[in-house]
Amino acid sequence: MAIDDQTYGTLLPRKLTACTIVLSLVLLYLFSTVVALQPIVKLDYASYRGVRLADGVTQWLGMRYTAAPVGDLRFAAPQDPATVRRIQAADKHGRICLATGDDPTNLLTSEDCLFIEVYAPSRASVKSRLPVYFFIHGGGFNSNANPNYNGRGLIAASDHEIVIVTFNYRLGPYGFLASRQIRESPTASLNNGLKDQRKALEWVQKYIHHFGGDPDHVVLGGDSAGAASIALHLTAFGGRNDGLFVGAAAESVSFATVLTPEESQYQYDTFVERLGCTSSPRDVHREDNTLACLRSKSAAELQTHNRNIPYPGARNPPLFMWNPVIDDDLIQNLSYAAFDSGSFIHVPVIFGDDTNGGTIFTPRTTSSSEQSSTFLHDQFPYLTNDHLRRIDDLYPNTGPRFPHSGSWWRQVSNAYGDIRYMCPTLFVSSALSRHGLQGNWNYRYNVEDPAQMDQGLGVPHTVELGAIWGPDNVHGAVPASYRAGESNAWIIPVMQGYWTSFIRALDPNVFRVEGSPLWEEFSTPTQDGGAEDKAQRRMLFDKSHTTRMEKVSTSTRARCRYFGEIGAAIRQ
Repeated sequence: MAIDDQTYGTLLPRKLTACTIVLSLVLLYLFSTVVALQPIVKLDYASYRGVRLADGVTQWLGMRYTAAPVGDLRFAAPQDPATVRRIQAADKHGRICLATGDDPTNLLTSEDCLFIEVYAPSRASVKSRLPVYFFIHGGGFNSNANPNYNGRGLIAASDHEIVIVTFNYRLGPYGFLASRQIRESPTASLNNGLKDQRKALEWVQKYIHHFGGDPDHVVLGGDSAGAASIALHLTAFGGRNDGLFVGAAAESVSFATVLTPEESQYQYDTFVERLGCTSSPRDVHREDNTLACLRSKSAAELQTHNRNIPYPGARNPPLFMWNPVIDDDLIQNLSYAAFDSGSFIHVPVIFGDDTNGGTIFTPRTTSSSEQSSTFLHDQFPYLTNDHLRRIDDLYPNTGPRFPHSGSWWRQVSNAYGDIRYMCPTLFVSSALSRHGLQGNWNYRYNVEDPAQMDQGLGVPHTVELGAIWGPDNVHGAVPASYRAGESNAWIIPVMQGYWTSFIRALDPNVFRVEGSPLWEEFSTPTQDGGAEDKAQRRMLFDKSHTTRMEKVSTSTRARCRYFGEIGAAIRQ
């Protein structure tokens, strides 16, 4: 039966009093405040009081996600945090992890450093299930190159539709000490820095819904060693999918020299000797004595001797000595071999690199082919003389040259950037495509900052982070041209559009900024050549109105083909 307006009116209360209206409004307000995020978040081991900011973001800083890795937990796998009954303030960053070569008196760092931070839209609720961006910092596994990045810029760029997570993980010997003593100890563990990362991912799975996030939609992000970490998580446990993430965006994946615990023994033995922990002759078979001694030292004592030494057969210490090792468990193979064999998790990914990824690392005084080869061999000690001669052929010294710089500086920079960053990045994308991954994007970042160009740096390693996060949300040298009103300010909304679209939709195109070009997927040629016209096409972030898809050049493909051929031989 239809109900007309007059009949409908008889079904309403006879008197809609002011009291009834006020009560309804109160109930509506109470309902909304129950549903919306509150600054105090109650977890099962602690409660944290975050800060609601005026821009519509609530942040929780310095929350523990593991027990403090000190005392008997030094060199151990991460453990659950202790239960704390009182509400804890989450309004300040925790100290960052101790770095190799860092001053032992640096008050910004600590061995007690395993903290996690969350940024979420204040309007979200525990039922919002927003996509989560989980960022892994870089720094060569020896330092934190991206401490305390602020997620507010990315949240604003996503129309307040994502949650951001950042965190610390152990570095240097605290995270990557390896030897037979560590392998055999019932209380120590290998690759603890990576295990910290997985512990943080497990924390996200368990708790992120309290912050409005969706544990079933976690996207990894990371640069340099953070991008290397992404590669290692994609291939972890032989490519076993533990359901910790559904996509990944990696800026400048880094393939370093990877050893076994036995091959890393010289690092452990030198560290033990420096700290006066060498066993007496009668205790030579009691290997845990050295480990117990290392645990008895203060962090300041360890830092005093936390310095790099050369690889066996190399002349000088490498830039980054402490690295993940093949433990036959979490890491079962070299990265080149793992991706080549298809032993990886199939999830949508972005991989990319910068045009001049080597310039910030190589000695500016490099003035000869011999000095160039020495530097490369110091970083990759399994390079043979034949390898080095071939690299000389692939990288002729054609400049350009800059004042106060050696005549071979750009040559060694080009070679190092390709060996460590550009070619591994292209190899991963090629392997993913070859093994049938759907959702596979690659890029080259070539946005030139005038000051960096004048210095000879070109477009240096991970400079795109300032564009992805926004120049006000990162720390360090952000190009002045990225600031509002400057020549490269256009790149900020473009990069943020692609990245937040990928975080939200696992596709950089869905929510890209209007006018941005379509980002086509990467592909490799089929044996019959059927995909040759689209082979190795990537996005070129270049200049305003010239950013477009490009085909990887023949010369780059030739150089990277060689490094792919020798990648396993030089232990990458």
